[in-house]
Amino acid sequence: MKRVVWPLWLLGAALLLLAVISLTMPRPAQSSLGLDQFQGALARGEVQSLTIEYEDNTAALEGVLKNGTLFTSRSLSSDPLLNLESLQRRGVNVTIAQPGKFNWITALSTLLTVALIVVLLVTLLRNRGSQSSDPANSFGKSKANVFQEGQVKVNFGDVAGCDEAKQDLSEVVDFLKHPEKYHALGARIPHGILLVGPPGSGKTLLARAVAGEAKVPYFSISGSDFVEMFVGVGAARVRDLFEQARKASPCIVFIDEIDAVGRKRGSGMQGGNDEREQTLNQLLVEMDGFGTQHDVIILAATNRPDVLDAALLRPGRFDRQVVVDAPDVKGRETILRIHARKKPLDPSVDLNAVARRTPGMVGADLENLLNEAALGAAREQRSRITNRDIDEARDRVLMGPERRSMVIGEKDRRVTAYHEVGHALAAQLLPHADRVHKLTVVPRGRALGAALYTPEDRMHHTQASLLDRIAVALAGHAAEDVALGAVTTGAQNDFQQATNIARKMVTEWGMSRIGNIALQQDGGYLGLPGERGPYSEDTAERIDEEIRRIIGEQYSLVHALLSEHVHQMHRLVDALIIHETLNAEQFATVLAGGTLEDPEPGSAAATELPAVGTLKPGGV
Repeated sequence: MKRVVWPLWLLGAALLLLAVISLTMPRPAQSSLGLDQFQGALARGEVQSLTIEYEDNTAALEGVLKNGTLFTSRSLSSDPLLNLESLQRRGVNVTIAQPGKFNWITALSTLLTVALIVVLLVTLLRNRGSQSSDPANSFGKSKANVFQEGQVKVNFGDVAGCDEAKQDLSEVVDFLKHPEKYHALGARIPHGILLVGPPGSGKTLLARAVAGEAKVPYFSISGSDFVEMFVGVGAARVRDLFEQARKASPCIVFIDEIDAVGRKRGSGMQGGNDEREQTLNQLLVEMDGFGTQHDVIILAATNRPDVLDAALLRPGRFDRQVVVDAPDVKGRETILRIHARKKPLDPSVDLNAVARRTPGMVGADLENLLNEAALGAAREQRSRITNRDIDEARDRVLMGPERRSMVIGEKDRRVTAYHEVGHALAAQLLPHADRVHKLTVVPRGRALGAALYTPEDRMHHTQASLLDRIAVALAGHAAEDVALGAVTTGAQNDFQQATNIARKMVTEWGMSRIGNIALQQDGGYLGLPGERGPYSEDTAERIDEEIRRIIGEQYSLVHALLSEHVHQMHRLVDALIIHETLNAEQFATVLAGGTLEDPEPGSAAATELPAVGTLKPGGV
């Protein structure tokens, strides 16, 4: 393309130069004379010279008057005034010009213009048959990012927390490296592998690692890149993508967020002729077109496998599903060590302790945690990342930065303290609740305070643990009533979380008097007011009654529990207001009747705690 562009610039520069020359050439003053005016000047002897150019039946006159003025005029070829002898008798120097006098500037300008048009036509014709960056020519072309062999530097060593998924995909790597071994046995590697997991769990990174290990070309595209407002464009892009993949085989094609194009057909408002469904149909056809000798592996990622079309998941298309779930404590520690390779950590930082205090976090969350900690250390001009930075980063990610400049009245501050202490004290006293890890009344984001806990990695939740979670969520509201005799609006989020747990216990988990019945179907009915559910109105009333009963019983339980330990609650509130933040050891000391040393004025004791917990119900 570059070899075609430079002649255009050369021709354009030449035309510009000719235009400048023609415009800047000196031209004497010239006037146009009518035939009567020319005849009068000729009679008075004012014409010095005259050039006559005959054109058919007319004659073009150009001349010079004796005062030096140039003039032009026109007349008939048979006009007696133009008689050569008569003009010479009047003393006029007459010249007969040949018709079609050559003008080199005009000729050269015309030649260059024609050449420019020819070059433009040739360029357009060439681009029409090639992959041009012009949107008009590439509208139906694939938008995939193509990485050639060896360009992907990620490998399995850069991925952690999903050992089983890597083991499943190692077979794909071996097939791409040694396809003849499988072909000799008549084996067929899965055409498509679907990576399923929550957002940020490392599905895209795992796909890149497969390409990096196999050292094959890698095509990366998002499902939304196929869908356009014009019907047929997505299908054309699918065809173009798979055509490129066949030419580059063995290779890997990765489709991220495939649910954007692979949703169940017939669920839209436009029937089966809309753009998304045509794109899905073409994708199904192309995946069927791979034979056993086409060494092309299709990897796709989604966090919504339940919405995918059944035809997409049948054998021969996406044969295998690989679950990339949230990592366990060992996986989180390995992920933290990978992201900490290029970050200078203080020797006091224990990544195993950080991993134990971050259940539920995925790889993206852990990377963001360490990045925020590094930013915090840089802001304070430190050369190493400390426990304080990790603790502050965790709180910042969960709730936002501290708002110490926020003016809070003493009364509001005490209400917040009682609310948070109620959550923490209930969690400490209930047998199946998570233990408190950090308690603070320092405002962050929209929360005036928070109680943080250290939950365990659980695969199953018992009915007793769920009831205790509801009780802990309601404890803040109960603490306000027990200690202050009045309640505030700070428990709004607590009620939402408690109600959500109770509703799932009744409608999904069979933990109520209604029985072991699935009352929430695939349609996603939540039992909200005004929403029609897959059951009768009588059952809906029973669901509401059960939710009220569960929440009412747990509220009565925690209210009585806090009333029994009200003196401990007062002591904890006094310590929390003085210190602003209590860690687990300080909380246990005050709860047992001990005392804490008063913080020094201006000290940062509250932020030096090595606390990295999980936010649970309890923010005001």
